[in-house]
Amino acid sequence: MPDDIVTIEGFRCYAPALARGSADYPVEYFDKLYRLEAQHFWFCARNRIILRTFRRYLNHQQARPHLLEVGCGTGYVLQRLAAENRYELTGLESHIAGLRYAHSRLPDVDLVQADARDLPYESEFDAVGAFDVIEHIGEDEAVLASIRRALKPGGIVVVTVPQHTWLWSGTDEAAMHKRRYTRRELSSKLRTAGLDMLHCTSFVTTLLPVMYASRLTKRQTMANSERELYEFELSRVANVVCAAAMRVDEALIGMGLSLPVGGSLLAVAHKPNC
Repeated sequence: MPDDIVTIEGFRCYAPALARGSADYPVEYFDKLYRLEAQHFWFCARNRIILRTFRRYLNHQQARPHLLEVGCGTGYVLQRLAAENRYELTGLESHIAGLRYAHSRLPDVDLVQADARDLPYESEFDAVGAFDVIEHIGEDEAVLASIRRALKPGGIVVVTVPQHTWLWSGTDEAAMHKRRYTRRELSSKLRTAGLDMLHCTSFVTTLLPVMYASRLTKRQTMANSERELYEFELSRVANVVCAAAMRVDEALIGMGLSLPVGGSLLAVAHKPNC
């Protein structure tokens, strides 16, 4: 380990100034996410879509492709990837608060603290994932460029982001989102970073009318202080119904279709071999 790398709570820290928190993400969200992720329909459905995407696009000719998750948070996605027993995993998060939870879930996975805009890697990974991360960072293009540097030639990146500016709501503000993306904007930023698009699809498509109506209603009737978690706080029945609706999206995406609209957007791109 180089002498200039700081260790905090047992984690290698490449950007220690960000370790205790930053303006891009409220650290108190990690506790809320840890409690909600495993039961909430959106997190569960997104995980299944992510896992299927890696199986489809990641070349498994090598025994265990090396996969990095940027902004791994509480380790919820990493935990599901680890259960596949297909990959050598590294999790990276700027906040120690998230890494504590990730370590509790995955004590044997390499977890590091670093700035997503300046990843401490060059041509090391077969795949990189960033799942609802870059919308929190003002310099999202710097994150994508940094991901490209971390990828081996021919490696892939899988990104998910919130979609459609007309869905902007108090939930985005509470989560400190900088933006919601259009498909054209995400494609352009990946291309500018030197990454070639392989596939792009929306999801949360079946539920989009419900999502829009809910956000419009809440925008008009709720104070800012009340909006923070309303999309997470679902009744058990509503959660089951939404989970069933998401299965429609998953089936269509599993058939290789690119859904044109939805609350979220998934893109797969690769680093050219030359």
